[in-house]
Amino acid sequence: MNFDFPTFLVLATFITGIIWLIDALFFAQKRQKFAEETGTTRKEPVLVEYARSFFPVILVVLVLRSFIVEPFRIPSGSMMPTLLVGDFILVNKYTYGIRLPVINKKVVENNSPQRGDVVVFKYPQNPTLDYIKRVVGVPGDQIGYRNKTLFVNGVPQKQTPMGIYNGVGSGARETGVLDNIEELNGGEHHVLVNPRTPDFGYGCQFLLQGPVVVPEGHYFVMGDNRDNSNDSRCWGFVPEKYLVGKAFGIWMNWDGNKDSFPPIDWGRIGSSIE
Repeated sequence: MNFDFPTFLVLATFITGIIWLIDALFFAQKRQKFAEETGTTRKEPVLVEYARSFFPVILVVLVLRSFIVEPFRIPSGSMMPTLLVGDFILVNKYTYGIRLPVINKKVVENNSPQRGDVVVFKYPQNPTLDYIKRVVGVPGDQIGYRNKTLFVNGVPQKQTPMGIYNGVGSGARETGVLDNIEELNGGEHHVLVNPRTPDFGYGCQFLLQGPVVVPEGHYFVMGDNRDNSNDSRCWGFVPEKYLVGKAFGIWMNWDGNKDSFPPIDWGRIGSSIE
């Protein structure tokens, strides 16, 4: 079972706030008056003391996490070599508009995802799970994929070979595949390609019959590890309402499968995500 942290934060903020408010309105003055009349020290109930202490902290966490920035951990290698297993990333929550926590209703419009953005979103086949991929198609785009090449509106997106990839830690299994630089929407990013595997593996046949057009309000996403990614080639488009935010930075890397101790890649800390 997945722990619903946003719901927990909302409930915790509400409960601690209500306890503190009710005490302030109805009981605090009575305790103060009683203490003055009897010459004793005013003492708050333990529940009220905890609520007063935790409410502002929980409220700040709720606001930051819901509307500004949220941390995520990368559990798989689908975005290698851009993101590695064990990367802890930060996601901008307001760049695509502000949504209310839990009900996920957008209340403030902002930018729209662009081709090349690395985004976190709710997995369309199971919205309780968070996925991270790269946007390769926006509404109205025609997307195709053949011979390990991405086609956008009929134009192949150029890939420049950089050599053989050498993975470490949890990514060691990808050692030997090709490391290419792909050009997309005026930017560049690395992709991993295995020429020995078919374009569409088992269960990933959404594009098998040819190019598709991205409908309004949806996006086409792919992992940078092209032959080891469960993405839009498998299950289709990402609805706009499932977008969580844009990934922009790595603040920690901890891969327990590395030989070093501690298993931290210090060079990745503080890196931006392109």
